[in-house]
Amino acid sequence: MNCRGQRQRVMIAMALANRPELLIADEPTTALDVTVQAQILELLGKLKSEHGMSILFITHDLGIVRKVADRVCVMTKGKIVEMGPTAEIFANPQHGYTRKLLAAEPKGEPPPTDADKPIVIEADDVKVWFPIKTGFLRRVTDHVKAVDGVDLTLKAGHTLGIVGESGSGKTTLGLALTRLISSQGRIAFVGQDIQGRGFAEMRPLRRQMQIVFQDPYGSLSPRMSVADIVGEGLLVHEPQLTADERDRTVAAALAETGLDPETRHRYPHEFSGGQRQRIAIARAMVLKPKFVMLDEPTSALDMSVQAQVVDLLRDLQVKHQLAYLFISHDLKVVRALANDIIVMRNGQVVEKGPAGDLFANPREEYTKALLAAAFNIEAVKTAAIRQ
Repeated sequence: MNCRGQRQRVMIAMALANRPELLIADEPTTALDVTVQAQILELLGKLKSEHGMSILFITHDLGIVRKVADRVCVMTKGKIVEMGPTAEIFANPQHGYTRKLLAAEPKGEPPPTDADKPIVIEADDVKVWFPIKTGFLRRVTDHVKAVDGVDLTLKAGHTLGIVGESGSGKTTLGLALTRLISSQGRIAFVGQDIQGRGFAEMRPLRRQMQIVFQDPYGSLSPRMSVADIVGEGLLVHEPQLTADERDRTVAAALAETGLDPETRHRYPHEFSGGQRQRIAIARAMVLKPKFVMLDEPTSALDMSVQAQVVDLLRDLQVKHQLAYLFISHDLKVVRALANDIIVMRNGQVVEKGPAGDLFANPREEYTKALLAAAFNIEAVKTAAIRQ
């Protein structure tokens, strides 16, 4: 069990300590990968039966609602707009907002790739090993192999999805490729070998490689206006711009990501989660990058907003021929964005290949278990992924 799953089990144990009749589960699986999510849901169902308690399950994941809820209340703008038995709500939704939610799952396919496009980033035998020190003298006796011998190639206009459980090495690999942590092995960016380059040597390339983080609430400074947040990179990489030129560039980036440029003088707390993530995307896009690392960019968003962000990312990729490294545990979103997929477990590549082939015919049991967890939670058993 990875650490996130363990922490969630601790929280459940705390909540059950006083034998409650009602357990309020507020997004208990949002930050969990699909296999651990299935285990937590199985645990909650077991505890509900054993203790005879009721569960108020709050979530934006309609797939989970369909599997675990007896009755559903649909809310928008602080009001319940529809309620009833789960099967009836999903089979025959009456309210327009409910129909919108049910139709909001990310759809479509990733933009087609062109084999003749230039290679943006290439990696050979990348390793990130963290030393384990023991004894009085703190000598290195072993290593945590967070990333262990990964190869990949990413071209312009191409999306490579990195999937796996929490702790599988997905984000560590992304940080290594962007030289935010040290690693071993060869990494080349736009034809330049960047392995071993220090902070100062990497600075000229930083504007071409950007990151959009998972949490739109934590990744934006609450003390900075949107204009300052989006324009911060311009101060570093285009210091020759005047204040007016920088302001126009920021406004154009906000408009491109679907935000009203007139809101640029507001602060992050004045925006919704989806709008904040658009601000984070604008912050990356304002520098006209060639490579963007997307680290779980939709996991904190409800399904209708997820679909909008996926559409936005696809449009931006086509327009600017961006290379995306898309890190996610949400395979439904990955299917809508990724051309190719790498499946990671314990720092190693378990399976990789074109997304269509991998979804249609996974070869490895681990991949099959991930897909089962994502698309049919009831089919997942704890032992299937832990064997």
